[in-house]
This record gives sequence, structure tokens and C-alpha cells, in this order.
Amino acid sequence: MSDTFCFGTLAVGDRYRAHAQLLAQDIQRYAPQTSLVVLTDQVAEFAAHNHVIAVPHTLQSVKGFHDKRFVIEKALDHFDVCMFLDSDVRILGPVPTQMQWLPGLTARTGCNIRKHNEGEYQRKALPLIQHVAQRLAIDLEQTYWFHEFMFTVKKQAGAEREFLRAWQTISYFFEINELHDGSGNVMGLAAQKVGLALQLDAADRFPFFKDNIEKVRVKQGQSSLEDKQSYFDTHLKIEYPHRRIWRKGMKKITRKMGVFYRSLRLKSLAKQDPELQKLL
Repeated sequence: MSDTFCFGTLAVGDRYRAHAQLLAQDIQRYAPQTSLVVLTDQVAEFAAHNHVIAVPHTLQSVKGFHDKRFVIEKALDHFDVCMFLDSDVRILGPVPTQMQWLPGLTARTGCNIRKHNEGEYQRKALPLIQHVAQRLAIDLEQTYWFHEFMFTVKKQAGAEREFLRAWQTISYFFEINELHDGSGNVMGLAAQKVGLALQLDAADRFPFFKDNIEKVRVKQGQSSLEDKQSYFDTHLKIEYPHRRIWRKGMKKITRKMGVFYRSLRLKSLAKQDPELQKLL
């Protein structure tokens, strides 16, 4: 019997919902028998898509980066395998009906976590990574960072659930220390801590568009800007919609209030996580 497979994404906020609507249409066209699990703040917007399992969700992590774990958790309640895609990923061609996945986590690109965090931009994360590794007895030489815009989790005898719990605890520690992004670092640490197998698989299973990935492909001569221009244009239109100045101001204020509220909420939740005490 083959493993049941689904896609998953996070779509909280009008911008992300607009992207996810296009992703849902792509899946309906190129993988019509495959479900898409969407965690969203507006379930009704996805009612027209029979293949979409829309789940009500409000952001939990301070800036939303670690809410990906809730998508995986919900998807694995119903399926054996979930491929998480950022909501702004577009699928450009047929998705194979029989994709084979090893148990654990399969990422498209990644490298040793120390190597990734040697750069100036990433250097803020390295002391936190080293602290977590020391407190949780994680071997950093065997730990990977990976790009989190596309990754797949297949059930591994319960280790995937332990991975999600460790992800939560380690993300709490990072966010308490004012580092809200870098979920690829946190996932790598969590996977290594609980023994979730991690594979890097750079071979694309189907054609897709992701703006920053496509820019690299164009620069390296692997893709044509002319062929992908319409996708870039659509992406920019969603990312930077025309709004009146007062509406932009209200959006900015609302976003900052949300971050402030979730920061306060995090401190309360962190006190209830006994595993977090091992990191403090």
C-alpha cells in the first residue's frame, strides 16, 4: 500500500492567502488527486477548492516563521507524508503520482549548520545554536541547516511528533532571545536532537517557481527571465498591492500590535514548557 501524500502551506493574512489561492489552483491542475492542507485565518476563502483542507489558524510564533510546524502537525494527522511549500511557490507542471520518500525529513538544499551561520548576516544565530547544542547534547558536526521554503516530512515511528515538540521548545528559546526567523536552523537542531532522519535531495520532483530561487536560476543561465516574467509580475503584484497611504499605515500598526501581543504571549507559554527550562 502506498503512503498517503499531501501538500501543506500557511496562509495567514491577505497577501499569503492570495498566494495560496494560486498554489491551490496549480495543485488542482497538475496534481488533481492530491490534497492541500492550508492553515489560514479565512477558511471560507478556500471553500471553492474541493481538494483543499482549510484549517482555522491564528499566528502563534512572534513573526509567524515557526508556524510551519502546525501545518506539518495537522497534515500528519491525516496523511503519511506532507510536503510543505511556502504559499508563494507556484507549481508549473505535472506532479508525479508516485513519489518515494524516506522516513524522516527530506530537504531540497542545506549544509552543515556551522557553515551556514558563518556569514555576517547569520552570525547572530551562532551563539544561540551553540548554547542549544551544549544544553541538549547535540553534535553540531552532524547537524544541518536547510532551506525551509520546501521540505517533506514522512512519519518515522513517532519521531516526527518528537521533532515537532523539540521544534516548539527550541523556537521558544530563539524567540525569547529576539531571533524570530531562521526556522531552518531550529528545524535542523530539533531533527538532530530527536533522531529524525534528514536527507538532502536537490533533484526537483516537479517544475516549480519560487521568486528568489528563480532569480538564481536566471543569473546562472538555468532559466529564462522572459519565460518566467509573468510569474515574477504576479508575485510582485501580490507582495506590493496598490493601497491608499492611510490603509498602509493601518496595516503596519496592526502588524506591529500582533508582534507585540505574540511576544507577550510567548513569555507566558515559555514558562509552561518544562523542556525550555533546560535551555535557560
